[in-house]
Amino acid sequence: MRERLRFFFVLGWLLVVATGVASVSQWGAVSTSASAPVAPATAAQQRQDPFAGFDEFVAATMKQWNVPGLAIAVIRDGKVLLAKGYGTRDIESGAPVTPSTLFAIGSISKSFTVTALGMLVDEGKLDWDKPLRNYLPDFQLYDPVASERFTPRDLVTHRSGLPRHDLVWYGSDLTRAEMYRRLRFLPPSRDFRAAYQYQNLMYMTAGILVERLSGMRWEEFVRQRIFQPLGMTNSNFSVNDSQKAADFSYPHGTTRAGERETVIRIPFRNIDEIGPAGSINSSVDQMIRYVEFHIGQGKYGDRQLLSEANAQQMQTPQMVMPGPMQYDEVFHSSYGLGFVITAYRGHKLVSHGGGIDGFVALLSFMPRDKIGMIVLTNLSGNNPVPQIVTYNVYDRLLGLPPVDWVARTQQQQKQQEEAQRKRREERAAQRKTGTQPSRPLAEFAGEYEHPGYGVVAIAVEDNQLTLTYNRFRATLEHFHYDVFQTPQLERNPLSELQISFASNLRGEVETVSVPLESGGEPIVFRRRAAKAAR
Repeated sequence: MRERLRFFFVLGWLLVVATGVASVSQWGAVSTSASAPVAPATAAQQRQDPFAGFDEFVAATMKQWNVPGLAIAVIRDGKVLLAKGYGTRDIESGAPVTPSTLFAIGSISKSFTVTALGMLVDEGKLDWDKPLRNYLPDFQLYDPVASERFTPRDLVTHRSGLPRHDLVWYGSDLTRAEMYRRLRFLPPSRDFRAAYQYQNLMYMTAGILVERLSGMRWEEFVRQRIFQPLGMTNSNFSVNDSQKAADFSYPHGTTRAGERETVIRIPFRNIDEIGPAGSINSSVDQMIRYVEFHIGQGKYGDRQLLSEANAQQMQTPQMVMPGPMQYDEVFHSSYGLGFVITAYRGHKLVSHGGGIDGFVALLSFMPRDKIGMIVLTNLSGNNPVPQIVTYNVYDRLLGLPPVDWVARTQQQQKQQEEAQRKRREERAAQRKTGTQPSRPLAEFAGEYEHPGYGVVAIAVEDNQLTLTYNRFRATLEHFHYDVFQTPQLERNPLSELQISFASNLRGEVETVSVPLESGGEPIVFRRRAAKAAR
């Protein structure tokens, strides 16, 4: 679970019943308030107890970002040092988070898919660097050269040349097979293997590869080959299953009225069909076993479940992730096979984050130091808490002076908000005043189709155009000429889009261009022929 889907993938609040971090109103929502800084533990205190003052730090950080609930587990040298829940898993009931509470782990699921592929490599059924069409003869991308040369390694290193194209699957009813068939219609934004571009549909395809080679659904392969040997028997692949468990977290988001931000419980988002990219749900007491397995280079207990060679490949840079070093403590990042590789304060750090509606998670470990952890939270949106808590734990266990990541993150978010404000001002300045649409609104209405993205429906309601795509809807406000824009919306990927209509030589509205892919060209939908009356 940054770019167009930033509203749920980006790096919130609640209450902790026992600590009084927040108070719940009669409607179940949580009111924000400023939190006092927590003094870091002294060096002497940390030598005696590396987690001295940690509970207070977590509570204050959760309060700062309105996070309802958090669970964390930490391991060092094969010993679990901490497994604990903070806050609530449901702001409406106040039920506490425990180490066994199920959360969505989002894109951390990708490493499970790569682990599954690595097991198939170990069995001689797959070669990372042979053409993918040796295994998936029907694999086809928009670029014919990429289609021929694509390898399994390309699938899982975000170098397909495709931008995210997440609106193909997010909120849609497409099956895994239907999304796979539509890959050929999705335009790339960069040349094949030219750049790192995060891509969920390629990981879905990696799941299909697991299925074709093993004869089992991706879910069943992961259950039998990873979950069961690690004892992750309560983990699952669907939020539908999570809700049947005795101890699960609800997803939460925020709603804003003026300057007041309130935490609310939001609906679960079912993403079963994109599952190999992000549908796993688990708890910290189970996920820490998975962390131990990867720290152990594919070995858990006395069983080598994944070869050391493939475990090491997962933790070895494959593609450079662009971007400058923001802080001296965090080195440049690369993507391995299902993991991000960087260094924190001179120590190799392997990690992967995850986010989907209502949840943000972070798995990380330092393989050379034999330290690792999993942090799960139940608030999406503006929620950097897993990262802040993770860095704080590493500072403690490495015996280093703590970095004030709270202050740094607050400053960074202020800068992001200011940049967003400037972008809105620049867009407003481009508006040509005094213009009107070229025709009555009814002539824009209709269904428009793209072979990869499906159908966009334009309708007239109360003398205003509306746009509907997948399960999302937005009103269209006239911007200028035949360009319209959507308003700022909460938890809706159609927020603040500018769309434009174009006519054919007969003067009929023929296409609508919608910028569903941030940073790429708008997706052009062509008007469907009107259905004949019966």
